[in-house]
Amino acid sequence: MRILSVTIIFLLTFFLAIPLGKYISKVYKGEKTLLDILNPLENIIYRICKIDKSKEYDWKENLKIFLIINSIWFVYAMILLCSQSVIPFLNPDEIISMNPVQSFNTAVSFVTNTNLQHYSGETALSYFSQLFVICFLQFVSAAAGMAAFAILLKALKSNTTKKIGNFYVFFVRSGIRILLPLAFTAGVMLILNSIPMTFAGKTSIATLQGDSVSVSKGPVAAVVSIKQLGTNGGGFFGTNSTHPFENPDIITYIIESVSLALIPMAMIFTFGYYLNRKKASWMIFAVMTLGFLILLVPLLHYETAGSPIISRFGISQPDGSMEGKELRFGSSLSSYWAVTTTNTSNGSVNAMHDSMSPLSGAFLMLGMQINAFYGGVGVGLNSMFLFIVITVFIAGLMIGRTPELFGKKIEAKEIKIAVMVTLLHPLLILGGTALSSYIYTLPNAGESLQWLNNPGFHGFSEMLYEFTSAGANNGSGFEGLRDNNNFWNISTGIVMLIGRFIPIIGTMAISGSLAIKKDIPPSPGTLKVDSLMFGIMLFFVIIIIGALLFIPALVLGPVAEFVTSF
Repeated sequence: MRILSVTIIFLLTFFLAIPLGKYISKVYKGEKTLLDILNPLENIIYRICKIDKSKEYDWKENLKIFLIINSIWFVYAMILLCSQSVIPFLNPDEIISMNPVQSFNTAVSFVTNTNLQHYSGETALSYFSQLFVICFLQFVSAAAGMAAFAILLKALKSNTTKKIGNFYVFFVRSGIRILLPLAFTAGVMLILNSIPMTFAGKTSIATLQGDSVSVSKGPVAAVVSIKQLGTNGGGFFGTNSTHPFENPDIITYIIESVSLALIPMAMIFTFGYYLNRKKASWMIFAVMTLGFLILLVPLLHYETAGSPIISRFGISQPDGSMEGKELRFGSSLSSYWAVTTTNTSNGSVNAMHDSMSPLSGAFLMLGMQINAFYGGVGVGLNSMFLFIVITVFIAGLMIGRTPELFGKKIEAKEIKIAVMVTLLHPLLILGGTALSSYIYTLPNAGESLQWLNNPGFHGFSEMLYEFTSAGANNGSGFEGLRDNNNFWNISTGIVMLIGRFIPIIGTMAISGSLAIKKDIPPSPGTLKVDSLMFGIMLFFVIIIIGALLFIPALVLGPVAEFVTSF
């Protein structure tokens, strides 16, 4: 029954993703769709912002637009978070302003679509900040990632031209035509299933023990719907989707877990429909799904089998290991959510990852470290594209032929960018973990630098997980780490910035380079990137480059914890 429920949710996501992928392709091509009724809203935005939607730009101009609007959002978020206590409305619980360092981390986190939260939303943010900072950034950061992917699609389809579309147009269409209707639909469904959507303040209730407790609520449904659909993950409450107001029952679980992977999976099919290379999209889907299952199956095994330490005493664990999990979901649905959220750069949780078995934690980290199995909205395919470029280059060397990708020659410039960007990811994660480990062990480190509740192997895993999550733009965490201090707020903020923008810059640079090249007709010696053989090569390139670099760190943390627990 456990496996059946997980399988049904995955298949439901899959069957919804195919038509959605086709629809997204039509949106980016500018073809007619049922939601053309939203044209007036788009035109108002173009008019207010003085955007010429008919104009196209080269990759440098599109990148400049992307970086400028993200910089504006960052400054905007910083100002509001640092001044939320003086804003005279939508703050019924009188939440104070954030300090500048925490504001920096939060603004960076949501601008980069990471949503790493070193705070609890119900106690640190006013309703104004929840809606006009958090919810707003969850829309626009997701739309920006999708627009960057649309630029890549446009470039791959172009032939000897510098102009590869208009970032403004792709961004607006992503937000208005895709994210807004999906989030509205999901939000209404969540409201109908008892998730709050109110501007009233805390309510005092009497518990069964006779105590008086203040219960937070607010415009929860609006935040939850886009946090899932935009692979954001930033919860309204500190406990995220373990909280009954964010995820009360199995119906909301299905809505939220489907939403979590829907657009990342749909983007794979958008790739095929837009480029008219459906076989290639199925190959990419097969590689991603194989990697996803390799991470999911062991997690299901370890979490449903229960704790081996408890089993030694002859205690039955019919529901598996339930520490840190909600009874309404159990170990299997918590495991499925955990693997999905870490593989899609989402970061929302319905169970505490810190409480999972050591090897389960290792597989969750590995999904983020590879960062190519589904991934975030748009940027997941960008990461996979870099691996495809590297695989094409390696395959070309093996057969003694100039590498080609979709009729474009892959030359030194493209491969250098792809390799540098791909190797930056482990550098950020492993370098950050090494730095934090060194600082923690300094003999004269003050109390503010003693951030581990769990020293030893698990403490190392907590630090490794934090930088892995920041580098992969994920946002989940091993919450035993005391992370709301200057070191973690600044260090993870820097990692989030680099981990988000450098890969997009690299992909856009490759896009511009490929767009100006002349298409080469296929010949008998052309490597087919939609073949089974190429799919196998791509999978092993991902494992060798994306996974093996992290094995030593995983051995020092979760693997060592697992071995010493017997």
